[in-house]
Amino acid sequence: MAVVANKRSVMTMYSDARSSYSHRVRLVLAEKNITVEIVDVDPVDISDDIMDLNPYGTLPTLVDRDLVLFESRIIMEYLDERFPHPPLLPVDPVSKASSRLFMHRVDLDWYRLMDIILSKGKQAAKARKELRESLTVTAPVFASKPFFMSSEFTLVDCAIGPLLWRLPHLGVELPSQAKPVLDYAKRLFARPSFKESLTEFEREMRE
Repeated sequence: MAVVANKRSVMTMYSDARSSYSHRVRLVLAEKNITVEIVDVDPVDISDDIMDLNPYGTLPTLVDRDLVLFESRIIMEYLDERFPHPPLLPVDPVSKASSRLFMHRVDLDWYRLMDIILSKGKQAAKARKELRESLTVTAPVFASKPFFMSSEFTLVDCAIGPLLWRLPHLGVELPSQAKPVLDYAKRLFARPSFKESLTEFEREMRE
């Protein structure tokens, strides 16, 4: 991946190569062309070294000198402020708050359902149906602007893109009414940064 440094860098990200939560942080890193060492970690076999850094043992975990961050949205916003060009959040407080609310709703409305589907429990089929219907109902929003509620690529798109990439893997096929969502996804997937952010496992999802 282009965002991985050849030499050990000051910044290190411990990543789950299969997880959309790690993927969206990798997308921010690629979009901003940040030099970082990405270390793939098995989420069911977290080392003691990582547990010393992050007592919750969650991925992604970002280490930037003496700072340790976990929870993907916190990491995404930190990277946007730490490396301000190109900016991925609006400058004015109202628009910035709106973007944060969009990301919260993406997690609450869509990522929650994705997690249920991936758990393969009794609620997976219901969650799959809800996710398909929710994305379809939201299709007009995707049609209104090139990116999600914005003329520019933002952190909200970084959050949505990895989920849309995984729809075939989740068994979610969108109907023709959701064409604006599919068109939006194609625009995201064509970005060089998105291609750079993909792990081998993620590429195989679409092969």
